[in-house]
Parts: sequence; structure tokens; C-alpha cells
Amino acid sequence: MFKKVTKSIVNQMDPSGNLIPVQSIIDHEHFRPLCLVRQDKKTMFQNHPPYKQTGYSLEDVLLPGEDSKSTESLFPNRGGQDSEQFTFKKSISDKVDANLSFPVDSANIDAKAGASSSREWSVKLEKNSIPVPKLQALTAERKINENHSFIRQLKKKEQTLYVVHETIKASDEVIYEECSKAEGNFMTKFYIKFSAQGSRENKQGIIIPKGCSLAFKAIPLDIRDGSWDLMYFYQDKTLRVSTEFVHGQLGALQEEVKENCQILTKLYSKLRDIFLKAIKAVMRDRNLFQELTHKMEAVLDETDSCELKTESPDLKDLLSTLQHSSRHLLLKLARAITYTLDALDELTEDQLLLLLESLEEKIVSQQLKLVESILQCNVEFGKGPFSVDARLLSFPREEEQKLTIAMVEMSGVKLQEDGSAVCTEDNFSALAALTVSLYVLSLLSN
Repeated sequence: MFKKVTKSIVNQMDPSGNLIPVQSIIDHEHFRPLCLVRQDKKTMFQNHPPYKQTGYSLEDVLLPGEDSKSTESLFPNRGGQDSEQFTFKKSISDKVDANLSFPVDSANIDAKAGASSSREWSVKLEKNSIPVPKLQALTAERKINENHSFIRQLKKKEQTLYVVHETIKASDEVIYEECSKAEGNFMTKFYIKFSAQGSRENKQGIIIPKGCSLAFKAIPLDIRDGSWDLMYFYQDKTLRVSTEFVHGQLGALQEEVKENCQILTKLYSKLRDIFLKAIKAVMRDRNLFQELTHKMEAVLDETDSCELKTESPDLKDLLSTLQHSSRHLLLKLARAITYTLDALDELTEDQLLLLLESLEEKIVSQQLKLVESILQCNVEFGKGPFSVDARLLSFPREEEQKLTIAMVEMSGVKLQEDGSAVCTEDNFSALAALTVSLYVLSLLSN
């Protein structure tokens, strides 16, 4: 829910993408000015590159200057910082009488079939920024401590380090609440069947504390032989421009999926069942989702204290399997799981419920073909009308067709039974996340 709030603020304030939403309220303190962060490899289904906190600030890794001057003067309200305040308001009341609907703004409206939802919230924001020229001047005054254990590990992994220079934070406490009520029997069935709510009415809320970081801007650092500099024209080497040029966006996505998930194709039947059981569990339970995500990140970060143990019976078999895998295989499996979790994390809660039902009905393979066809048309026609093969919408039961259409519409595509369709927004990333999710579920369930 916190991620939903921060993404909504960023989409309204800075559609260009320079402002990055903070993903987790737990880590918000690590995205303040002069905090050091690192960037994970960007995927094609993420609008914003994912950044991870390091637990360090710039001051922690710099050697003392000749005049013993610290970076304290650059921090908020201490002489080196710009600060401005403004208010962001959002009010939504939506009632859907038909069985199916699609969102106008997927970042703020969860599409529901036969449902009503309402949200109203306001947040006072404060922008704090350290002028980049002042950071640049600091590069001549202070050197990097290359003997710092974090800097040594960073060089070993050949990762780029970023320093936060601008933060959007809440200047007052924010209470964000959602209330949704299922009025028909379409989505209600899936809420009761798969969700812990087990209710037709769902109320959720979150309290965001005063001073909480909601979004930020960061600039990469070039660290060499004890000196450091700001990289104004840095180009992310993980962007596969040549692949997209040669194969198109869909081809590039397929290459990305192959690169991250090929190891899953080599699992024998029993292991696929173990992986699928865990994935289905985290799709139902957000706490399990976070637990598995953090453990896989620890594996990829080569954290010494990483323990693949859990109290959850749904994750026990998976983590035990990973624990007894070779280091080389463990890294490949952890990368595949993390990539899958990242894709699932881009979907709405309703889409996850529909995916779980699709697994039970054994229709995910056909849904994958349909979404891939839509994705190709999305690239070719953009927001214009297009058509897909109506045979891909032909299911044994009418309910299977309805849930498929509903799931696709939650990714911004209004789809009719005859195959005619139109994209309601610029939604390549949303469709790509759905494609990856369907691919992995189809692979593991087959």
C-alpha cells in the first residue's frame, strides 16, 4: 500500500521518470539526502529502476578533510539546502455496475468486477535538495576511504554507487485508507476462495509518519584510486538497446525472460511443484512475499548472515532445496525467483487472485499466448484500436473467459469477446509484468 502511494505521487509530480518512488516504508530512512544507494538491474516491466539501500551515507565512506569539515553543512536546514513545501490531494469514488471494468489510472484505481471503491487522502510534501554544484565541490575537498569494507566489496562486485541529492518527504503524518466492497459475485468468489479477507467488504489503511521519505533523486558516483566524481551523463549498462532494436520490445522481453528464468526450465517435476507451491503461497500472503523477497536479495548480495530458514510450511521445502544447492546453482535460482517476484509485485491484488484461479482451471498457457499477442499489438498500434485472434479468447467455460478479460483489463487493455481491443493507457510495462508472471506460472505448472 505504501508503494501505491509513492508511485501515485511520483506519477503526478514527475511523469518524466527522474523522481524515484521509495518502495518500502521500512527503508524510508535510507533514502534521505547524502544516503548511498545502489541500483539493481532494470527490467522491461518496471517503469522506475529499482534502488536498494546500503545503510551508509556519503560521510561514512569519506576520509576526513584537511580542515576537518564534515558534510553536516549540506544536510537539511543547515545552510546548504533548498527546501519547499506543497500539498498533494487525491479523491476517488468509483462504482462499477457491470461485471467488468477497466481503470482510468491504474496507479490509483483498482479495477473490480461488480464492485465499488473509494479513496480520499491528502499529503503535505516537503522537497529537500542539496545543490549538485555543492556536491561537486565536495569531490575536491574529501577523498574516498578505499579501505572501507563496503567500498572494497562494491569494487569486487563492480556495482555503481549513487548518492541521494533530493528527497520528497511527508511534512505531516498521513493517513491513507481504502474501502472496497464487492457487490456482485464475480470477484467476491475469488476474495473468499484465495484471500485471507474472506469478506465482501475490504478496508485497508496505512499511517505514514511525519518526515517519511516518499521519493528521491540520485546521481551515480565514479570512484577511482581514492578520488570520486559525479557522473552527469551516466548510461546504465544494463539497458539492452541493441536487442530491442533488432528484435523489437517483445523480442527483448523474451530474451530478458530467457536470461533470468532459463534455469527453471531445467527443474525436474518434483522441484517444479516445490517452486510453484511457494510462488502460490506468496501470491496469497503479502508477509510471505516480503519474507521470500528479502531472503533472495540476501543470497544475491552474498550476505554472510543469510539463513534460508523459515517458520512457514509453504516456504520450508523451497528454502531447504535452495540451502542444499551448490553456490553456482543457488545464485541462478535466486535470480529467477527474484525476477518472478518483481513481476508479480507489479500486478494488482485482484490480478493475483485471478492468476491463482487460472492456475486451478489450467488456462495460464492459453492466457500467456493471448497476452503475448496483445503485447505485440500494443507495440505496433499503441493506444489505437486493434484485434487479436478471437480463438485465444475461446475457453471451455464462460467464467474462464470473463476472468481472463478482467485480468487483462487491469493492465490497461479494454478487450471484447470478439478479440477487438484498445489500450486505455501507455501500458507496455504492465502488460510485460503480466506476461512474465504467466510465463513462469505456465512453466512451473506444466
